[in-house]
Amino acid sequence: MKRVMAACGMALILGSTLAAPARAQMDSREAIQLQNQILELKRDLQQLRGGAGSSTLGGYRASPPPAAPSGNVNDATAALLNRVLALEDQMRDLRGQIQQSDNAHTQAEQQLRKDLDDLNFKLGSGPPPARGPSQAQATPPSPVPANPAAPRRTPELAMQEGNAALARRDYPAAEAAAREVLAGPRGPRALDAQFLLAQALAGKRDYQGAAVAYDDAYSRSKTGARAQDSLLGLANSLTAIGEKKAACQALDKMRAEFPTPRADLREPITAARTRAGCR
Repeated sequence: MKRVMAACGMALILGSTLAAPARAQMDSREAIQLQNQILELKRDLQQLRGGAGSSTLGGYRASPPPAAPSGNVNDATAALLNRVLALEDQMRDLRGQIQQSDNAHTQAEQQLRKDLDDLNFKLGSGPPPARGPSQAQATPPSPVPANPAAPRRTPELAMQEGNAALARRDYPAAEAAAREVLAGPRGPRALDAQFLLAQALAGKRDYQGAAVAYDDAYSRSKTGARAQDSLLGLANSLTAIGEKKAACQALDKMRAEFPTPRADLREPITAARTRAGCR
């Protein structure tokens, strides 16, 4: 009788563990299978408990069926106890795997943020990394001509003309349009303008500025339509200035945040990992 009650208690503990809020993220196939096995086990325990006499389990009263041989009851109880212990071990292993995954993701994100902060510090106060010949010969930003009499473009018109300039590889004009929108009142086109700025700077081979701009675009909307493109652009820009470790961290973060990337980004992501030498 004590072994039956112990099995019942262990099954109820396992059931309550699955229902706890801290296990909300355990929606994997393994957790669902374990939960189904526990439910089945509780039904078996109800039947077995009923065989030992009239009792209650989980708030329900079981009617006493015809008496069963004590040997069969003991054997069934031992088998159920073994199943409970095995399920408990599987649950413990699954929780450990989830905890390890969460810790690895948190550490990768913290390291990426540290590397980006270091890069921002270098860009703001330290000497810039050495550039290649193509970077040294990059065309400086074209100043936007001041004309007080000219009416200011709407953000929508500025973005339309900026994207058209980007398409024809007029990167200074695209940059100017993006900065014009960003300098105005914050509106719904600000995120698009930030991404356009990053693209224009990358087109001009200003990869340091592009890395910062792509990071800002991602930080503004980490789950938005531009998030995957921003992380990929950030990784490519970091690779271009020799920050391959940080580039791989950006790509690892992208893989963690978006395990199923857009179809048009799969090959570019693979190419980016190859260029950065990611493992």
